[in-house]
Amino acid sequence: MARRCDFTGKGVQTGNNVSHAHNKTRRRFLPNLQPVSLISDALGETVQVRLSAQTIRTVEKNGGIDAYLLSTPSAKLGKKARTIKRRIKNAAASKAEATQAAE
Repeated sequence: MARRCDFTGKGVQTGNNVSHAHNKTRRRFLPNLQPVSLISDALGETVQVRLSAQTIRTVEKNGGIDAYLLSTPSAKLGKKARTIKRRIKNAAASKAEATQAAE
């Protein structure tokens, strides 16, 4: 399983452990990934993703998964986020067509 955030693409970084004697050994900085179930209003279902803690806070700040994905440019999103965004756009378009047909 890749250690990468599904929405932002944040992944593993590398650096050094530096001892008191200034010896340097390589180490890995792992992202704080959490498995989350987010509710999409447009899709009417929950979406299970692995997000970094920072991304979870940003999604909540923007008002949910739908608002976050629609306001973020696709170039800044990961592959899984782009597919969810496409599904949300299609669901919103079909919902708009249904309301126009009813009128």
